[in-house]
Amino acid sequence: MQRLKIMLLTGLFTFALLIVWSPTQAQQDKSNRPSPPQQVTGTVDGVNITIDYSSPGVKNRTIFGGLESFGKVWRAGANEATWIEVSDDVKINGEVLPKGKYAFFIIPRENQDWTIIFNSKWDQWGAYNYDESLDVLRVDVKPSQIKHTERLEYTIAKNGKVSMNWSTTSVPFKISAK
Repeated sequence: MQRLKIMLLTGLFTFALLIVWSPTQAQQDKSNRPSPPQQVTGTVDGVNITIDYSSPGVKNRTIFGGLESFGKVWRAGANEATWIEVSDDVKINGEVLPKGKYAFFIIPRENQDWTIIFNSKWDQWGAYNYDESLDVLRVDVKPSQIKHTERLEYTIAKNGKVSMNWSTTSVPFKISAK
């Protein structure tokens, strides 16, 4: 009888561990998300640059002016806010951005320049708690049309050109050493 109780308690304990452990493990494996995590790194003028983002697909949707509304702050990816880190002070299209790690947001606009935003609260979910008072730098940039790109991607070229490319839109900006 004592042995049966021990077996039952062991079984219940194991079952409880599986219930608690499985969802936690599934949440930590971000590679299974519909918008998987991506990271791109590069070096420009001796400055190390890292961009960390989740990469959604177009999936036959209208992206800008549809899924992502014109005139609203967008997390520039999916899931957690996209972040960018620079190892030294840099200039973004000629404007100074201090060394550090920043949430990277974009405000898309119809038939106008778009605004890219570097916000000091880099560790946040989406743009739901975006606080403009924490912006370190805002720069207006001119988007361009590109060949269809199914998955959102960032590129960092050695000449300092950084681009966010998704659907048929590219949002480029220039990073240079300060």
